[in-house]
Amino acid sequence: MRFAGGFALMLVFLAALSGATESPAYSVDDFAMGPVAPKIDLRTMLRRHMVRRSCEMLNAAAREREEAFRNGNWQAWRDQIREKVRAALGEMKFGPDGPPLNVRAVSRFERKGYVVENVLFESLPGWDVNGSVYLPDAKTFPPPWPAIVVPVGHSCKQRVDYQTPAQVFARCGYVALTFDPPGMAGEKSEGNDHFSDGVRCYLTGHSSNRYFVIDALRCIDYLATRADVDMGRGIGMTGVSGGGMTTMFATLLDDRIRASGPSCCAVPNARHPVLDVYAPCVETLAPRRFADGYDDVDVLAAAIPTPVLLMAGAKDEVFKGEWSGEIAETVRRCFDEGGHRDRFDYFSDPGGHAYTIEMALQFVRWMDKWVRNTPDRVVPVLAKNDFELDPPEILACHPRLDRNIFTVNRDMAVDLAKHRGAISVAEAAKRVVNAVTPTPVPRVRQGERTLIWFHYLEELMIESDSDIELPATIVYPAREGWKGGAVLYFDDRGRWPDLRRQGPLANITGFADQNTNGPAILTVDLRGWGDTQSADMPYDVAGWADRSRWMAYVSAALGDPVLAMRIRDGLSSLAYLRTRAGIDPGKIIIGGKGMGAVVAFHVAAIDGNAAGAFGIDGLAAFQELATSNDYAWSHEDFMTDVLRYYDLPDIVRAVKGPVLIVNPLNAQKTPLDKEAAALLYSPTDTVCVETPSDANAAGSRVAEFVRRIVAK
Repeated sequence: MRFAGGFALMLVFLAALSGATESPAYSVDDFAMGPVAPKIDLRTMLRRHMVRRSCEMLNAAAREREEAFRNGNWQAWRDQIREKVRAALGEMKFGPDGPPLNVRAVSRFERKGYVVENVLFESLPGWDVNGSVYLPDAKTFPPPWPAIVVPVGHSCKQRVDYQTPAQVFARCGYVALTFDPPGMAGEKSEGNDHFSDGVRCYLTGHSSNRYFVIDALRCIDYLATRADVDMGRGIGMTGVSGGGMTTMFATLLDDRIRASGPSCCAVPNARHPVLDVYAPCVETLAPRRFADGYDDVDVLAAAIPTPVLLMAGAKDEVFKGEWSGEIAETVRRCFDEGGHRDRFDYFSDPGGHAYTIEMALQFVRWMDKWVRNTPDRVVPVLAKNDFELDPPEILACHPRLDRNIFTVNRDMAVDLAKHRGAISVAEAAKRVVNAVTPTPVPRVRQGERTLIWFHYLEELMIESDSDIELPATIVYPAREGWKGGAVLYFDDRGRWPDLRRQGPLANITGFADQNTNGPAILTVDLRGWGDTQSADMPYDVAGWADRSRWMAYVSAALGDPVLAMRIRDGLSSLAYLRTRAGIDPGKIIIGGKGMGAVVAFHVAAIDGNAAGAFGIDGLAAFQELATSNDYAWSHEDFMTDVLRYYDLPDIVRAVKGPVLIVNPLNAQKTPLDKEAAALLYSPTDTVCVETPSDANAAGSRVAEFVRRIVAK
């Protein structure tokens, strides 16, 4: 019994001992470090924002079009669409107003059933069109002949999609004139890359589509000089893909086009390239295209009363057959309500993305009806075996290459620099970045404050727009009642690279100094940077694709370049920082690195109340992107319209406080030398330009600049 009692006491003792040493219940639920949890997926945030706005604009355009046709006001609507297209393309002179063509014959070849004549003429002064003219057999079809212009798409005139239809037209009694577009795989590649050179046109405020369309319009001018061409009833124009796009736009500008046949090129823009997130060709998305309200359906409907035969491939891999059928029904309804039902038709070929023999024969029938006035003529039956492609040398014209998209736009940029200054730089910047109204203080969600030695660090989420969240980090002295200055910082690599491992931003705060008086640092991931960098999408596997291209071109079509959005994000971040307890609003310095420096200078100039501004490794001038033979910057950095109003040196001079520019970079991201930097920025008592030899020296110079301002 004594043993049993002792055992019971032992159990009580062990239980008490166990209770005294019980382990704490740690849990991941206690983990609160790191960024504030977003309400939306940051990986798709920017793309979804742009898709939403694009769809809203395109839906509004559809409502406006439908109302115009329903109320019988379609002619005024049509004229407005045409005027917006003209404005986006910029000055183009053709017809009676066109400059001399300076025609030069190149070669002539007798072929089976047709003749090819190669010719050069100018669409713009010094800019050659390399035309190949397919003439009918004069014995079978005595001249003069009606004519068809066949713009080439993103290819070259030697390819089957252009040789075959041109031969079909010649064998059916029509002159066919085809030519290489700028760039692509033809004879006009140098300086005409429709991506890298086309995006430069955004800087000067026009669409690179200008160079595709003017060539087609000047082809009509050339045909009008030929005695063997019958211009009495006008001409036809037809092309596939990019050639179809050229056809659509040219039809709105020249009433000499009496029959239009775009192929494999027209679908609702909301479906492509918006919702499918396909990186399109830059010339298809003119500045403000969505904002101005002209979808592909609007371009087609605005052709009324010109007869339009829309064609498509049922198995088209990009301009999907069902989408083409969808747009065809809408256009048909517009022609019907406009009183021209018979002037629109739609042909769906069973093939894919190609201009087929049957498409060419369909367009011959369309020409017979509307131009030749022989609607009952029997069209020959032709098949693939009836054609033999001419070797490339037969179609060669050897055009001059010194005038191209790059050189023409370069000269335009240089000329614009001579005529700026009608309004103040700050006001101009507000217009360019769509910040003409005061920036409201955004909602901000704060994470838990963490003590890191002598500072507090907080993660934030700044809601700069209804569907945009900006992860941010703020560091400030951990002293009771601290009040002092702050640095607002933007970095195109993200908010942490210059903060981590006691980087330059940490050093500016006096991170290791127990008695530091700051300044505080607020570093922000602007949309598309850092944690909000956009995820890749399915079509990004294509060789020509890149998310920066989709971002740049679609945002330009919105009339709101992605760089402008980031500048407004910067203004929103500044509005928040000014309201934060402990921050002296009179001692806020705005700085940035890379394109973050460009954002910082814009924010400081537009706001007008910054204590100072600095930039490290930033783009030296937008003019650099327009005038350099090549560049290393993202397409997102080409801000629409900017060179019409100002350049970055102007923005720097518009900042009211002191400015430090460290290692400004040229188009190739190479630092300017000291003399070139001084010449560009014309340093003054308030603007200092430095070109230190290494990153440590640059960081030290910035820290000195900031502390001097904060200490005042």
